[in-house]
Amino acid sequence: MKPLTSPSLSALNGIAHGYFGRRGGVSTGVFASLNCGYGSDDDADLVRENRTRVAAWLGTGEPRLLTVYQVHSAEAVCVTAPWTRGDAPKADGMATSVRGIALGVLAADCAPVLFADAEAGVVGSAHAGWKGAIGGVVEAVVSAMEGLGARRARVRAAIGPCISQTAYEVGPEFRERFLEHAAANARFFAPGARRGHWQFDLPGYVTLRAQAAGVQVEALGVCTYADEASYFSFRRTTHRAETQYGRNLSAIMLKP
Repeated sequence: MKPLTSPSLSALNGIAHGYFGRRGGVSTGVFASLNCGYGSDDDADLVRENRTRVAAWLGTGEPRLLTVYQVHSAEAVCVTAPWTRGDAPKADGMATSVRGIALGVLAADCAPVLFADAEAGVVGSAHAGWKGAIGGVVEAVVSAMEGLGARRARVRAAIGPCISQTAYEVGPEFRERFLEHAAANARFFAPGARRGHWQFDLPGYVTLRAQAAGVQVEALGVCTYADEASYFSFRRTTHRAETQYGRNLSAIMLKP
């Protein structure tokens, strides 16, 4: 198991992080092999083992690898102690200053964003699909980190594997929603192959929101849809009329 890592986050002292794909786990079939999503129809024991492997790579235990009940919102929570699976809050962002607690993001085309202010000892994570991104989940995480002592000018963020513009076709109503929010958002839409359709640049849009929030950000430029061997993709599954798909997990932690 060798996750993708961010050069900017890797340069920080005391921070462990990784963008884990589908390799290195024990799940089988459409979930092969490192499916980390309990929300799938995969065997829960296999998912737990996969998450245990991710936690071990980061340097912590599986009960301290946390994910929220993601609802495509702009809600971010401050984490002070681990929770059980059934007690996970409904949110799409987290921040913590507690060492040894890993903040995880589950995604299968949405953008996983990891944040760190190493000097303050604060990390954060965001599940940024289009709804969360336009709603302000990135800004919510940065604000939550500030509440724990971070300074946004010191925060570094990295956008992990997600669907690329060439694979993300949307309809006119989708584009109109973004233009109503800001006319300048037109830059994130390119004409699609089908008449009346557009290709949306999700990582580009999330990058803009992070920059506007005052943090340093890099996008790793890896497409979940295109790289089937390495990543799960909801849209790829949909195009194949498959009913189930695995979830990629990304996580960041202050080392104990």
